[in-house]
Amino acid sequence: MNDRPNRRRIRSLFLLIPVLFTTTLYYCKTAQKGPSGQTAGKDGEGYKRPDIPWMKDFLKSPVVAAGQSLKEFTLEEGFEISLVASEPMVQTPVAMLFDARGRMWIAEMTGYMPDVSGTGEDRPNGRIVILEDTDSDGRPDRRKIFLDSLVLPRSLCFVDNGLLVAEPPNLWFYPIENDRPGKRTLVDSVYAVGGNVEHQPNGLLRTVDNWIYNAKSAKRYRRYGDGWKIENTHFRGQWGISQDNQGRLYYNHNSANVLGDNFLPGFGHWNANQKRLAGYNNPIVANNRVYPIRPTPGVNRGYMPGILDDSLRLVNFTAACGPLVYRGDLFDPAYRTSVFVPEPSANLIKRNIIDEQGFRTPGRQAYTGREFLASTDERFRPVALCDAPDGAMYVLDMARGIIQHKTYVTPYLRGEIQERSLTNPLNNGRIYKITPKGAVSRPLAVNADTDAELVALLGHANGWIRDHAQQTLVDQKRLGSVPALKKVAASSKNEIEIIHCLWTLEGLGKISTEEVLPLYDSRSYRMRAMAFGLTASVLDKNNFRTFEKIWSKLLAENQTDVFPYLAFSMHALSGYDPVFAADMLKKLAEKQPDDAFTAGAVISNLEGKEEKFLQALQVSDTASIIVRQLNAAIQNGISRAASQSKAMLASQYPLGAEFYNTICQTCHGADGNGIPSLAPPLNQSEWVNGRKDILTGIVLFGLTGPVTVNKRLYQAPEISGDMPGIGYDPAISNEQIAQMLSYIRKSWQNNAEPVSAGEVEALRKKFSGREKAFTTSELEQAF
Repeated sequence: MNDRPNRRRIRSLFLLIPVLFTTTLYYCKTAQKGPSGQTAGKDGEGYKRPDIPWMKDFLKSPVVAAGQSLKEFTLEEGFEISLVASEPMVQTPVAMLFDARGRMWIAEMTGYMPDVSGTGEDRPNGRIVILEDTDSDGRPDRRKIFLDSLVLPRSLCFVDNGLLVAEPPNLWFYPIENDRPGKRTLVDSVYAVGGNVEHQPNGLLRTVDNWIYNAKSAKRYRRYGDGWKIENTHFRGQWGISQDNQGRLYYNHNSANVLGDNFLPGFGHWNANQKRLAGYNNPIVANNRVYPIRPTPGVNRGYMPGILDDSLRLVNFTAACGPLVYRGDLFDPAYRTSVFVPEPSANLIKRNIIDEQGFRTPGRQAYTGREFLASTDERFRPVALCDAPDGAMYVLDMARGIIQHKTYVTPYLRGEIQERSLTNPLNNGRIYKITPKGAVSRPLAVNADTDAELVALLGHANGWIRDHAQQTLVDQKRLGSVPALKKVAASSKNEIEIIHCLWTLEGLGKISTEEVLPLYDSRSYRMRAMAFGLTASVLDKNNFRTFEKIWSKLLAENQTDVFPYLAFSMHALSGYDPVFAADMLKKLAEKQPDDAFTAGAVISNLEGKEEKFLQALQVSDTASIIVRQLNAAIQNGISRAASQSKAMLASQYPLGAEFYNTICQTCHGADGNGIPSLAPPLNQSEWVNGRKDILTGIVLFGLTGPVTVNKRLYQAPEISGDMPGIGYDPAISNEQIAQMLSYIRKSWQNNAEPVSAGEVEALRKKFSGREKAFTTSELEQAF
């Protein structure tokens, strides 16, 4: 039988969850007590909501018309919110860009969850639309369809007079020709393969360093001429991604408020033996408490203890998404260190405050007991936030009752949806604008065309304006701007302006050693960090000795705030002087053996060399951070090396290898050791190496946690979500599932018996009537 049609179909299944503890396991037991002590069955079956008289009005949950929606909001004092667009002008918006004319380009995910079962979600009814305000009243009055007949489009990015569009599984580039799409180019055929809508790559954030980064992804993209370069980077977040003025990235996952990078994004992802690198995927704001202003029983695990408080309000984030580092110029300066995070399940937007201390960025919630914005409308579903040319903050509201994807809908949530008729309407959508009270209205259009005008905008107080100017100069290859860029970079006292000028030069291919070297002598940490970031673009065989002298001086002067960057920089230098690079790494480790940031940066360079490095290291304390992390990396390396040849396994189980590499490794990692905040390990897992009938049952019908793997309990808030089964989908054959199971049972340090297609078929038949995931206790009884 030819399996190619099935393989192609796998790539197009947007509802398929990565196999075996993928995405993340939710914390649910066979019986749970709800907020008032009531007992509920698995997934909330039989749970009865407490009878709270004052809740009756909330439980009616009427559809709020667009014109009435503003009355439902409670907003931070000193701000006001206005409705910019609503249905039918916009429907189910999930991503938005402004162009230089002030028009909104919006991705409409119209097909998301047509009903509680997701029926018809694969229909090509998504669109990219352009909204334009032709009468200058602040509200768009013209809607133009740029693209239609798309299946669940999710992300947009302007590049080189064209538009990147993420339509799983592909990433496409469309030239823009008079507001019409030109002939498209395939940038990445596996941009978003497998997973469900909530767990596929997205974001397409074009950052200060001229690369395009994503959430739920370990790839970055950049256009060179008519081609595209795709590189590996750190795996980041789940839905939405943002940057600060230095270009450091911020993101989150559904139950985490704010995660982020302490360092610039292009460093430290090189060592596959290193499971966690300090400085990336850090919990910038660890407090996940939320404060809804209405009861929120319609969250997926509302029947479980600790999810809702006694007034049935959500306690902690369960659908955090779309973070935005505010970089506008309309809010008070105190808000320019803020990261805003939507929580659509609780109908609110949270404000966090970041305190910049060199590369350390501790953060905290701005308020206790309240939010920046909250609504009493259950259908207020903010999923993305945008900076804008006018300095305001824009809110994309999907404006619908069902926000949870069908993959995770529990019987409890299904009941909530049915009780309050949350399925309809499906085609609503709102865009709001938040401004300070009394703020003077500003134009959305940017009237700058000449090189001089664009260079002048690089020092603008509004981050959107600066980004637009930089990207225009780079995309249009404005080489005539180079003298002005160099002059401003050398003379400006505005650090942010210097950052944009130099990265614009880098984007034009005109950055030189002469611009980079002075940055190392700056008293500003921001400037020295940028020096390291830019050095990789200028380092070559003619100048590497010059940089070695500078780096040696920084080490001798004990400038510890740049020690991690010194270590990261040895990755590029090792191609020119491996002896110097190795010696520098050793000295850094010995100077700061108990600094997690420096230790991690050092080890990021050492893939396959950790043991030799440890033997040469002169650190007496075996409990020091550097020694412990080296030992961990060595063990991870042994684990990877002990695996059978990937090529041999792939040839033996081709369908299984393809299945794992395109779907499962996003959450479980290429090395099978799992990914923090996403999924437990498969390597040396007793579930993988144990009884194959139980393992097959889990994959076919799913598993509800908590679950213990390698003697460690996995449950929320560390991870979240149920692992759904894939056995319900007839498009996935018994042979494909058997090969995937055999592949993971033979990979890494696993060496268990393979699974046959017949064994998969037998279990499919045995449990053919099953509609729910197993719990661990049920597995013991069922097999």
